[in-house]
Amino acid sequence: MSTEVKVSEQGLARYLTPQEMGAHFPQPDARLSSLERIASELQSRNFVPHPRFTSGHAQTFGAYYWPRGFMKRAHRADEPRIFEVEPGVRVLAHCRWQKDKLAHPTMILVHGLEGANTSVYMLGTAEKGFSAGFNVVRLNLRNCGKTEHLTPTLYHAGLISDLRVILKELIERDGLSNIFIAGFSMGGNMSLMLAGVDADEIPRELAGVCAASPTIDLSSCVEAIEWQANRLYKWSFLRSMKNRVRRKRKLFPELYDTKGLSRIRKLREFDERYTRVGGGYGSVEEYYERASSFHVIRDIRTPALVIHAQDDPFVPFHPFRDPSITENPYLIFLAPEHGGHVGFIGGDNNREDRFWMENRVVEFCKLVHEKVVG
Repeated sequence: MSTEVKVSEQGLARYLTPQEMGAHFPQPDARLSSLERIASELQSRNFVPHPRFTSGHAQTFGAYYWPRGFMKRAHRADEPRIFEVEPGVRVLAHCRWQKDKLAHPTMILVHGLEGANTSVYMLGTAEKGFSAGFNVVRLNLRNCGKTEHLTPTLYHAGLISDLRVILKELIERDGLSNIFIAGFSMGGNMSLMLAGVDADEIPRELAGVCAASPTIDLSSCVEAIEWQANRLYKWSFLRSMKNRVRRKRKLFPELYDTKGLSRIRKLREFDERYTRVGGGYGSVEEYYERASSFHVIRDIRTPALVIHAQDDPFVPFHPFRDPSITENPYLIFLAPEHGGHVGFIGGDNNREDRFWMENRVVEFCKLVHEKVVG
């Protein structure tokens, strides 16, 4: 194993040995040697951006608008499933099962802020995952995917209790084992938080977690979204979030006050008025602090993959240089110079399609299932 951990010029993390980790990892884990081999294999898959999408903004917009409408048609037959995550609170998922689902591993996919289980990266990863032999559960967070009527409450970046309930139900009711959770953007933050907060109580059936473009430090993300270059992203998020509150007002008028909603101009203002209140946080600062996975990543003991581009427009790269990420031997960190936010559109490749991020997520899950879980 490597004797140091740092982000190389190629943006790839290397491992410390368990001994070098000191007291934080007191007992050597037999899984680590397998994870190091998996890391070497994944790090050999260099990301080469499409020649027309070489900036972070181009990668971000390009992935969003790339024509992939056929995927929605392909997933129309997926089985809808309602999970009751709290009394009176339900979320909708769509599931695609292998013929003998108990004999196959499972991927739970979690989308980002104002996304849905029909977001293109969700559908693309689901298609690849199913083709690789996984059952796939595409989750809608609370209210998302036109499900405002299923819950009186909003979602937020620290709401990992829903993931716990869904994971528990799939294990106990469905009898599934070898489950992976793959989150994107805010969903990536939630996936890492679950693995870190619950590090000592993770069910053995959770085989691994993946996080692509994760918003691990909410405060820095909210600051970055206010930059002039990011105004299109900010207004897109705000418009969607405001419209969601207006829809909630019609369904639950006693819970949502829309007076002054149109005057909100910053995500921080929205979070102060709605998100942190609904999440039970005392202040927006407390919300950003407690709902950021950055503070618990060092505690993760589950095989984990983090993918983050150094040119992500509104999820700054500097938190990813922290030793809490680079010194955790359970975590494989891929940090290409380019890729944008949940973008990673590659050039021509005879081995796989252009969507490098989706391919790495599925490859990680497959390798962990084969080489770590066995």
